[in-house]
Amino acid sequence: MSDIISALILGMIEGITEFLPVSSTGHMILAGHLLQFEGRAADTFKIVIQLGAVLALLTLYWTRYMDMLKGLLKLDFHSKGKLNVIHMIAAMLPALIVYLLCKDFIKNVLFGPGPVLIGLIAGAILMVAAARMKRKVSAETTDDITYAQALGIGLFQCLALWPGFSRSGSTISGGMILGTSQHAAADFTFLISVPVMLGATILDLYDSREYLVADDLVLFAIGFVTAFVVALVAVTTFLKVVKRLRLEWFAAYRFVLAGVFYFFIMK
Repeated sequence: MSDIISALILGMIEGITEFLPVSSTGHMILAGHLLQFEGRAADTFKIVIQLGAVLALLTLYWTRYMDMLKGLLKLDFHSKGKLNVIHMIAAMLPALIVYLLCKDFIKNVLFGPGPVLIGLIAGAILMVAAARMKRKVSAETTDDITYAQALGIGLFQCLALWPGFSRSGSTISGGMILGTSQHAAADFTFLISVPVMLGATILDLYDSREYLVADDLVLFAIGFVTAFVVALVAVTTFLKVVKRLRLEWFAAYRFVLAGVFYFFIMK
């Protein structure tokens, strides 16, 4: 019964935090520690429930992805004022390349408590810098984002490979630094998150396949469904929040989380 409660709690935490710039990894590690739900099987469980959150976002953006797919089939990459597959590829490639080259280092070194704590603080500093930087906004909406800006956001996304940095925090901050509005950066971040997270989750599940045992199927299913439902409900609200609330508020929360993380994990 305690494992089922842990699965429900972690599923809810994943669904709530995955798309906020507050580091879902930091929350999951802290929650797993407090619930004494740790180890390789627990790590695999966290990968499975992340997939639930990804599918919730895919449901929300289904029409937009279908439009881009139609453009791909028509080989239409030059329509002005229209986000297309090339923007997505440009934003995804940098992190994919770095991940494939540094996968073992990331998993064996950066997933320790110390690096995660550093990521929480460094990510918060980046968000404050992005929010306060004076810049000319050249992309008010996602359809205004250029290929160069998409590639630049993809480079910032590489920071998210450092656990604790937060993928949405890195990409939204990067987009704002490169001249997009916070609204456009947040929307683009959510759009690219599905293929990025889906690919990363599938690779992680493959690497952790030996820990996918039948005895844990019910537990994994509970966490997966919980994360999917909570993310589906939460993301529609958080889209508005992330687009409008200044990044300093999220950064302040991250500093508090870093303090809690240090007290319970590091101390």
